[in-house]
Amino acid sequence: MSQSTSSCVSSWNKRQCMSSDNASIFPKSNPLVLLVVSSSSFLEAMSNSPQIISVVVFINNILSAAGVPPNSLLTPEELSTAITAAITTLFVYYIFFGKRHGMDRKKLSSELIAAHAEVQRLEELLTKAQTEEIQKGPNNGKEVRIFMDGAFDMMHYGHMNAFRQGRTLGTHLIVGVNSDESIIKCKGAPLMNDQERLTMVEGCKFVDEVIPGCPYVMSKEYLEYVIEKHNIDYVIHGDDPCIVDGKDVYAEAKTAGKFRTIPRTEGVSTTDIVGRMLLMSKDHHVISGQSHTDNSTLSQQSKFLTTSRMLRLFSAGVKTPTKGHKVIYMDGAWDMFHSGHVAVLKQAKKRGEYLIVGVHGDAVVNRIRGSNLPLMNLHERVLSVLGCRFVDDVVIDAPYIITPEMIASLNITEVVHGTSGDEDGQSSIIERYDVPRKENMLHTIISPSSFTLTDILERIQKNQEEFQAKIIRKKKAEKEYYNVRYNGKVS
Repeated sequence: MSQSTSSCVSSWNKRQCMSSDNASIFPKSNPLVLLVVSSSSFLEAMSNSPQIISVVVFINNILSAAGVPPNSLLTPEELSTAITAAITTLFVYYIFFGKRHGMDRKKLSSELIAAHAEVQRLEELLTKAQTEEIQKGPNNGKEVRIFMDGAFDMMHYGHMNAFRQGRTLGTHLIVGVNSDESIIKCKGAPLMNDQERLTMVEGCKFVDEVIPGCPYVMSKEYLEYVIEKHNIDYVIHGDDPCIVDGKDVYAEAKTAGKFRTIPRTEGVSTTDIVGRMLLMSKDHHVISGQSHTDNSTLSQQSKFLTTSRMLRLFSAGVKTPTKGHKVIYMDGAWDMFHSGHVAVLKQAKKRGEYLIVGVHGDAVVNRIRGSNLPLMNLHERVLSVLGCRFVDDVVIDAPYIITPEMIASLNITEVVHGTSGDEDGQSSIIERYDVPRKENMLHTIISPSSFTLTDILERIQKNQEEFQAKIIRKKKAEKEYYNVRYNGKVS
């Protein structure tokens, strides 16, 4: 046995041996090594490190300039001790609490998803039961007339889905559109005027009839008038309360047994969409479960996105074109689907028996138009287009440049585009439609309306403070609604 080995028999000698024999292997200047060997040596090495000294000098220069006396200035040892204590605290917290908190969050997330799925299942059962009840009632075999009403300002697929749900409860859906005058009296001017909102409701494929000029707050007398004049069997409203001046607007319909509710469409609201315009963010382009910083009420995105399920529901009844049909194709972003879109699609449908509409992907639209556009993501825009009565089918994430293969695959007879819209420059249009133009398949439609997305953005920006205040109020109400619906599991 060597002398070096025998000198390391006792525990004290072992420490001495480690300190002397391993000096060449573990340099004394390495703080990480010294942390294992000796905490005091670690703090000493850390205090003497150039990085710590430079930070101390920088801080002390500021403190001296502020009038702090020399004996109160920071020392390298104090800074090293503070940093070590902070890192140690964070490490210990992570070991003992961090993993547990992560597991708790994962558990809550799973419970929330399960609650959401259960609510959807129960809602579908309720709707089915209501439909069966109506079909087995005294109106069996006859037309069942359903009435809904609302402002439908900045109409989106959530409104269209409400129409779809209402339509399943009967055979004929009548929608009352609130007048500008009554909306202004109750909650301020709407973003869209009477005609623009009427065009949108009339253009929805789930709506059979429209009543213009309905009051925002329906009195008992007006509701009785509508039921009698239009032979209404059931009045439909969302499952959120409709209380005005402390009174239930639909109390009379409920008493008469003519009232039914439908669940609110999750994943979209006018409040959320206006918030996107005001924030100018791109968060809505990517659907994910990531949370957003809570620096603004406006930044809180809708928690649930039901677009996959909606796509199936909105696509119900879509048929393929028959042989000999003239198939028209029209593509675009269709962002914030508005009255100008409905008008031009109506004109496009007149040119053939079958209209296919291409909806460009988020990345394509953003590359061409920049900023935070599109305001509605791909799935939201597809649903809005699918809800239009003039559209027979939709190409999701349609190619930006139309190719011969695409024309052949879809049996396209004619490609059309409008003279007015939110599209890009003329040179890009020439590139996009080069193939159909050479094949003499391209036709330009004179756009019936000059209304564009730019008009919507200008109206929002003009009244930014007013809309921002409205959004904060509505976001609070929406959160309360979902907390009740999901037993307080929505954060």
